[in-house]
Amino acid sequence: MTETRAQPEPGTSDQVLADICKALSHPVRVQILRLLGSRPFYCGDLVNHFGLAQSTVSHHLKALREAGLLEGRDEGPSTCYSVNRDRCRQLRVLLDHLV
Repeated sequence: MTETRAQPEPGTSDQVLADICKALSHPVRVQILRLLGSRPFYCGDLVNHFGLAQSTVSHHLKALREAGLLEGRDEGPSTCYSVNRDRCRQLRVLLDHLV
């Protein structure tokens, strides 16, 4: 029986995959993504959770957001971050088509 795999979405490319992989190239970013997969968090909550400087957490959030892996919702002076599940599904399809 032939396995049917979802095809990459139109407009995706090797560059998209490379950009996402670059964003995931730091272990803390992977940990942030995993944590945000459970529920949304504010930057300050992530600072407390990881025990890192606010500027360091912000830097990691920016890289993940630029790769499209996170979404941010402004709530007054704070931003609440959550996983962009559509982008994560896209990543799975791209990875599935590597081999």
